[in-house]
Amino acid sequence: MNKNVLITGGAGFIGSNLAIMLKEKYPKSEIICFDNLKRRGSELNLKRLKEKGIEFMHGDIRNKEDFEQIPDFDLMIECSAEPSVMAGINSSPSYLLNTNLMGTINCLEECRKKNASLIFLSTSRVYPIDFINSLDFNETNTRFEIKENQKIRGASNEGISEDFSLDKARSLYGATKLCSELLIREYADSYGLKAIINRCGVISGPWQMGKIDQGVMALWVAKHLFNQELSYIGFGGSGKQVRDFLNISDLFELIDLQINDFSKFKDLIYNVGGGKENSFSLKELTNVCEELTGNKIKIKSVPKTRQADVKWFITDSNKIKKISGWRPKKKLKETIIEIIEWMNENKENLKLLFV
Repeated sequence: MNKNVLITGGAGFIGSNLAIMLKEKYPKSEIICFDNLKRRGSELNLKRLKEKGIEFMHGDIRNKEDFEQIPDFDLMIECSAEPSVMAGINSSPSYLLNTNLMGTINCLEECRKKNASLIFLSTSRVYPIDFINSLDFNETNTRFEIKENQKIRGASNEGISEDFSLDKARSLYGATKLCSELLIREYADSYGLKAIINRCGVISGPWQMGKIDQGVMALWVAKHLFNQELSYIGFGGSGKQVRDFLNISDLFELIDLQINDFSKFKDLIYNVGGGKENSFSLKELTNVCEELTGNKIKIKSVPKTRQADVKWFITDSNKIKKISGWRPKKKLKETIIEIIEWMNENKENLKLLFV
């Protein structure tokens, strides 16, 4: 890779890790991280970026004037977002809409003006909540499992594919990301923008400042490590709801492939996740955290399901796998061990965030 790269949301968990991994692999490339530092804990990444020779620019994608300070770039990796699916449900949606939608427009305009390519990190939350929760499931001792034969196209025991219907509500957060995808398609058609959209689910690893509505794995580990309470919320309060996860290093491996062969990914939109081999329920996650931290904490049961919650989501990534040959490598225990080691090394700073 011989490119100048702009990473929006570059001081966040995903953005900072991708920036560092890119710089380590391509030391001659100029990497710029652009971030408004709104997410609590993101300021802790600034030292890491500086140590790697990565330039940080403070700015907000909502303000097109903030882009004026940025030099020319060849590629934008768009990681900035209000990432909480609960955003706007019990509060004003203004920040969510301005960041995730108007911010995307500003980013697209910068790519158009600079003739730069775009890799956009979208979300599995573009898929409608009601359709997902109406799938047929079995219930085991530790998790909900999808039955093999489903009436809704795009759903199977492999997970949810790109063919899954989009024709229902998905949360304000999911809607902003889907609208952004539509705009990217139009820019690609109207202006020849080279773009790839990765619909990601749960991404995890060290340096994630997890909270209750985003970054579940890091939050779960932290609460066990620091002996804090947690809750199983919704679907009877059993902790059997299921997600798949992707280690941040596996996401980097895919993006690295995409950067170096954009033309291979001409279908534009891809589901990107760990798949059923890398899935967990909250109850199963608790068991692993207890085993690896040696701590058993109090976990409350809250039976009532929140408005935007889904019972189950596993990513069917077969499309991207067939095109690229990419496969996730890191498993659940390995990822949790990485998070524990990072948290132990940075315990004093992280206590302010998690305790």
